[in-house]
Order: sequence, then C-alpha cells, then structure tokens
Amino acid sequence: MKKLLRRSTSVGVYGDAREQVELGASIFVNVNYNLVSAVKRFNLSTVAYDGEDLDGLTQTLGVWNGEKLVFIQNDDGYEWWNNLKLLWKYGLSTIRTQRLVDDTMNKFLKMYEAPIFPFKSLGEAAIHAGLSASSKTSAQLLEENGIHAPFSSDIIQAATRVNYAQNLAQIHGLETMVCMVANGAISVNGGNWQIFDRMLRHNQNEILLNTRVTDVSLLEDRGQYLVKSTSPMSNGLEESTNTEARNFDTVIIAGPLQFSNISIRPTPAFPPASTPYVTLYVTLFTSPYLLNPSKFSLRNSADVPTTILTTLPMDGGSSASFFSLGILRTVTNPHIQPNRKEYLYKLFSPTRPSLNDLIETLNVPAPNHTSSSMNDHENVITWKYDKKWHSYPYLPPRKTFDSPQLDVTGKLWYTSGIEPFISTMETSSLMGKNVAQLIVDDWLLEEAASMPEKAVE
Repeated sequence: MKKLLRRSTSVGVYGDAREQVELGASIFVNVNYNLVSAVKRFNLSTVAYDGEDLDGLTQTLGVWNGEKLVFIQNDDGYEWWNNLKLLWKYGLSTIRTQRLVDDTMNKFLKMYEAPIFPFKSLGEAAIHAGLSASSKTSAQLLEENGIHAPFSSDIIQAATRVNYAQNLAQIHGLETMVCMVANGAISVNGGNWQIFDRMLRHNQNEILLNTRVTDVSLLEDRGQYLVKSTSPMSNGLEESTNTEARNFDTVIIAGPLQFSNISIRPTPAFPPASTPYVTLYVTLFTSPYLLNPSKFSLRNSADVPTTILTTLPMDGGSSASFFSLGILRTVTNPHIQPNRKEYLYKLFSPTRPSLNDLIETLNVPAPNHTSSSMNDHENVITWKYDKKWHSYPYLPPRKTFDSPQLDVTGKLWYTSGIEPFISTMETSSLMGKNVAQLIVDDWLLEEAASMPEKAVE
C-alpha cells in the first residue's frame, strides 16, 4: 500500500519495510486532543515514549554544550526534565516552568471550543485565549516568570534545539512552552503517518497519489476554482505526463504555499507571507559501535549517555555542531552472517554530516578508525539514510498571523498559517478542523439564504 506521508515520513532500516523508523513527527502527547481522538477512533495501537529496549544497555540522557556535559540523567523518557534531580540541581525554576507550561496549555485549549472556535483570525483567537507568549522571545518570557539560567540554558534550550533547532534568544515563548509539555508522550505502532492516512481514507475520499497541483484559477462566472494537476503515466514502454483539470466549489491548500509551486489566479486577496523555514538534516545510521567518550570529554564508554541533546555554552565558547544524537533502539542486521545486533542512531544537525563525521562520533577501535578502506567504513556505518527538510519555520516573536481564508468569497482556504504560531502535528490538525468548520458554516448560511421564507399567516 502506498503511504500518505509528509512530516511523519518513515523509512525501513536496511531497506527492510518491516523495520520502520520515523524521520520526524515521532511523538505526540495526551494534551493533543485531536490526535489522541483519532487514534481511538481508528483503533490504532500506541506505545509509550519512554525509551526503547537497548538490549541491556542502560538508557541515559545528557545535555552537551559543545565543551562538556552539563546534565546527565539515567532516563531518556520524554518526561526527563520533570523530576527531583532537576529540582535539586536547579531549584525553583523547575517548579515555575511547570506552572507556566500548565497555565499556557490551559489557555491554548480554549481554542478548541466556542466561543473562540471556529476562528477566522488566528491572531484574534490567540488574544481571546489569553496567549501572549508568542509576542516575546523565550528568554524574555522565562525571565519575566522567574525562570533563570542555568536551568533555562541547560534544560529548556536543549528542548527548543531538539524540537525546533532554535535557541531561546530567537524562538518565541509560546513554542517553548509547547516543547516542555511532557505528560503521556506516545507514538503509533508502525508510525504516526497512519493517523493521517486513516483520516483521509475513512470516508472513502478520492486520493490522487503522485499528483502535483500546478494551477488554481477562479472561474468567476461559476463561482468555482479550476484546479490543474499533473501526474506521471506509463504505457509500459515509455513514461509521459498526464494533465488533468477539474472544477471545485472549495479549495484548501494544506501545506506551505511557498514550497508548493502552485500558481493561483487571481492573486489571493489575503496572501500568506513568505515564511523562512529551518533547513534541518536528519541522519539515520546503524553501527555495532557505541558513542565515542572522547568526543564528549569523557574517559569511559560506559559514561556516555545513550541520548545527547545540546545547548550553548554560557561563556560563549564553541557550540555543538548538532542538535541531538541518540540511540533509538537495537536492530538486527540481516545482511551480515551470522546476523548481528547493531544500534540504530538518529542525528539532527544544521548541515549534512560526512561519513567521517559519523565515524568520529563512534567508539571505533583504532585500526578500523584510521583505515581508509571502504570495506572498513562499511563495517563501522553499516546503513545510512539522510533527509534534508524544511522542517518547521523560524519562530521569532510575532502578533499577527496569516488568514486561513485567502479569497473574499470564502472558496479558497489555507491551513499552514498556523505554523509560525505553533508548529506541530496537533496544531495542523486543529487548523484543518477549524477551516472545515468555517466552510461548513458558510455552506449552511448559503443554504439558509437560498430557502424561501415561510409565509406569515
């Protein structure tokens, strides 16, 4: 079966479709009401995100500032930051953070219900919900609430870097609060992509895979939009392109318009602004070797955390060259006889790492490490897959956001305007639900207006 994938893309380790791993959008939490509801509705099985089985290897988490590990904990579950060890080390900043997160989430959930939902203006909805944190940097928000370094730099910034590849001085406060929501982190067995696949297939909708929309043009005389698309076709001997044009009463653009290459005529009355997106490299690789202790200023391999997040050094020294690196789980390499247990790693970085970069992070015995033969390299990194993403927008403070309605008549809609507000699977689903409700409300109004008034006796 072909998959409907985007942010929740998964790939098969060693090219094996049975050994799936997600490149991004790996988890969601209990407060993600739309996703949790969909999982229950479609009877999807989930697993708690508390660290996979590492075949006896102790799961640990560390925060590295490019020079030293500033925090280590013997647990890499998603609720790692919210425990007594942090309270002992960082004091009241941990409690104040939890209170601020809870307050922010309670306000955010107001956007799911009347009188705020559905909303035609995201900015006005945020104001009515009391969400002002998006209008200031995270550094400002934390200081205003008595949350100080080193907790903010060691722990909170590690969270914003692994989730959004941005630091506290740049990212707005609302997104940082989202990063710190940790309760009940879960994922769907086999990949979160199944949630959205089931959503689209549930009502037997017509789904056109491998089809690219090229043009959306208003037919003023009909009050409809003409949508042109292209798709590859083959007669068994040669490849060609099929072009199709269809009329639609309503069109929803459900991805960042700036990356779509869709031509819209006439120009939308309320066009979305071009938003800078982060370029992120996700690298998956397997190896029989654990991480190199000397890479992280440690002596013994047993001391190296299985998951490493990064932050910036407070003294302004050299920063880490990556955002996060960790062992996801152990896997069995089917291409080596006898089959061998190996470690599956995931690396988030701002640039694509070279093969030597990856090898240097591993605790490889000296003869293999210094050898330049490809065969030895293949014995160190036995499988690799990397992906360049426009993963999420840069998230500086802002008060205004793109309108979900692009035209005057309410026939052309857009869901990605919520990305600079909060960029998650859940908020994308919230905006999708919001737009759907606005469209239905307009249809009901049109139907009511077209019905003849009852005669008054």
